[in-house]
Amino acid sequence: MESMHYIGLDIHKKMIAFCIKSKEGAIVDHGIVAANRQDLLEWTQTLPWPWMVAMEATLFTGWVYDLLKPYAAATKVAHPQMLKAITAAKKKNDAADAEKIADLLRVDLIPECYMAPLELRELRRILRYRNHIIRMVVKEKNKISGLLMEVGATYAKKRLHGKRYFHRLLETIEDVPESVINMLQLSRSNLELFMVVQKKLMRALKANPLICDRVKRLMTIPGIGEVTALTWVLEVGEPERFTSIGKAVSYCGLCAAQKESAGKSYRGPISKKRNKHLQTMLVEAAKLAPYRNPQLAEIYKKELAKGHRNRATLAVARKLVAYLLCVDKSKQAFELRVEAKAA
Repeated sequence: MESMHYIGLDIHKKMIAFCIKSKEGAIVDHGIVAANRQDLLEWTQTLPWPWMVAMEATLFTGWVYDLLKPYAAATKVAHPQMLKAITAAKKKNDAADAEKIADLLRVDLIPECYMAPLELRELRRILRYRNHIIRMVVKEKNKISGLLMEVGATYAKKRLHGKRYFHRLLETIEDVPESVINMLQLSRSNLELFMVVQKKLMRALKANPLICDRVKRLMTIPGIGEVTALTWVLEVGEPERFTSIGKAVSYCGLCAAQKESAGKSYRGPISKKRNKHLQTMLVEAAKLAPYRNPQLAEIYKKELAKGHRNRATLAVARKLVAYLLCVDKSKQAFELRVEAKAA
């Protein structure tokens, strides 16, 4: 039986450093390959079979992972934060990093992170781009308000971004420089363009047959809208990877980091090790959900009585995670269960 070979990759924009090790830890080969598909495919033809590969999760990891997966016995992606703690060293360069990743893979200590299926990653990229467009919309709205305030123009704040009101305002405002009028018109045209783009992206995501059923089931939860449901589906990927609600809550960044030493345990602020896209969306959803869900309203009221509004919002967000995970894993629509009171 042929012995397995272990390959560590240190991936950059233009080059990839690699190190190949045998089962015993001897270096079989090391070097650099250009970071493009053609050179990488040619490099795979020179590798001794069988081989498995590991790489650190970076901006460039996705396409390398997809390209090598059909040729490797196993393909793993290492969590960058956990990898730093393991590979901390005085001497650090690309060759050393690749060798350390190969060693961690060889002894089965690679801190592997989850890689969603290719189809979900493509849809997730679209959703994140849509969120980027929404941020641009907000910037343009703020810029329009700022320009009007700079020149002392009077306007109705709640109606400013309505199409009819905005054009009527430009025709009636006085003592405003022509340059400001031009910038206002440019900002308004950008705003309308961004809104059209984000609506088109949302329609494409909602109609995708791969996720449409999951999104519809999640939207049966009172307080969960289409954007929150889409974010959950595409950021979580496969809900079966969470064996408990607590792990899902931790992934969403809705709990504090736990530190324990000498028998003493304490928790600090909300951990920064989380999925920031899910955290933002769930916190925003938790602010509105109590108005639509009696159970969540009761949770919010109970936590608010303790005197901290943000903690009450986090408690609602954690309950939303429990609802989302249960509906997603059970593949059944949400049903509100009312506990029977003892006679």
